[in-house]
Amino acid sequence: MKLHDLQPPKGSTHRKKIVGRGIAGKGGKTAGRGTKGQKARRQIPAGFEGGQLPLLQRIPKLKGFTNPFRVEYTPVNLDALTALGITDITPEVLVANGLVRKNDLVKVLGRGAVTTALNVSAHGFSASAKSAIESAGGTVTEVALPFAVRPPASGNQHQNR
Repeated sequence: MKLHDLQPPKGSTHRKKIVGRGIAGKGGKTAGRGTKGQKARRQIPAGFEGGQLPLLQRIPKLKGFTNPFRVEYTPVNLDALTALGITDITPEVLVANGLVRKNDLVKVLGRGAVTTALNVSAHGFSASAKSAIESAGGTVTEVALPFAVRPPASGNQHQNR
């Protein structure tokens, strides 16, 4: 048996009944749809609910709010800083070691322990991270944000009209 020899078993498939070809034969005139009424007419649109306001129009749209001026930081924990084995840590050092991407705002968080004195410069610190670094004899320097008051609004946000 070859691929071109394959066919369904005899009697399992039927030819589609052709209706609506004049009044001469069976299936003419009303074409099996009965007389009058909505079901005798042409196709009704998908989602039509008999004149009731359709579901797609009833449900609310654009719920919620996205703040275009949100300041988003990339978190770096203390255990990642101690694993580097470097005492002077800046955002550029973190980019070079692959912990953050270029132009990311860095926030140091307090997971992990600091045993050596680290000089850490970042855009933000959690209170626990700041106290852990300073208690180990290190210094904490907050780097100024690259914008004056708030970050520039990104262009892909919804406009209120």
